[in-house]
Amino acid sequence: QVQLVESGGGLVQPGGSLTLSCAASGIIFRANAMGWYRQAPGKQRELIAAITSGGSTNYDDSVKGRFTISRDNAKNTVYLQMNSLKPEDTGVYYCVSGGSYARLQDYWGQGTQVTVSS
Repeated sequence: QVQLVESGGGLVQPGGSLTLSCAASGIIFRANAMGWYRQAPGKQRELIAAITSGGSTNYDDSVKGRFTISRDNAKNTVYLQMNSLKPEDTGVYYCVSGGSYARLQDYWGQGTQVTVSS
């Protein structure tokens, strides 16, 4: 059974930082692409960061230069380092995984709330 468990969300002030973690089980982690979706209030989910099994990364323009996705294959964990947070970064962040970049939506975590507010 595939499980993606996110952690690290919370309330942070504008300009602050947070690091999200996603622990995976039930998949061959090192062979899978991993990513993070964000769903802002009243909006559709959008892919904001992804990393392939080989370590190549891709970012949505809205987070480029502020967010960093990384993976630790020894720990079966993917991270999202978020810096210079803005109120518009508020939303539920979902960890996703798939056998390739094109199949990132194969598996979903339950989501973790990030709120950026003063």
